[in-house]
Amino acid sequence: RLVEQGFRHIWLAVNYLADRIEKHFGDGSKFGAEVRYLREEKRLGTAGALSLLPQMPAVPALITNADLLVTVDYGEILQAHVGSGASATMAVREYEYQIPYGVVRTVEDQIAGLEEKPVHRALVNAGIYVLSPEAVARVPRDTFFDMPELFAALIGNGKPVRCHRIDGYWLDIGRYEDYNKANGDFPGVFER
Repeated sequence: RLVEQGFRHIWLAVNYLADRIEKHFGDGSKFGAEVRYLREEKRLGTAGALSLLPQMPAVPALITNADLLVTVDYGEILQAHVGSGASATMAVREYEYQIPYGVVRTVEDQIAGLEEKPVHRALVNAGIYVLSPEAVARVPRDTFFDMPELFAALIGNGKPVRCHRIDGYWLDIGRYEDYNKANGDFPGVFER
């Protein structure tokens, strides 16, 4: 998806099963890209591997979790980030879940209301980010550090951070049941 959208210089952070990942992607030439690797000697989290870059990026960097199956316009997210002047952008999407029971609202021991199987909606982190060079520079060297920690640090230091709402297909395939769903959905979503 990245190559289809014009991204050609790609770094992959690898640790677990690194040899399989590197064997599959190689130098990226068979995909029309240049792929290089950030080899974690220990787990560094969703942001920590950025400290392994041989040099700080001079322009904003697009970062995405590798366990996502998405139909997003990465260029749109990157352009919106650049236009905003933010230090960091997090892609977010609406997630809804239904409580499968009737929810009871109480005041002390009195029932004040009932709501049958309510649906709740929230914006969730979609695992896609754009970081300015100054944000990348805040990642501690060779230390486990997740993206939410980086965003919290930026917010705590008064840096502008923004969200970018995405629509379309999005699935985090980090859980076995979601991986199975992705295998079933893939042909209909991506092979048209």
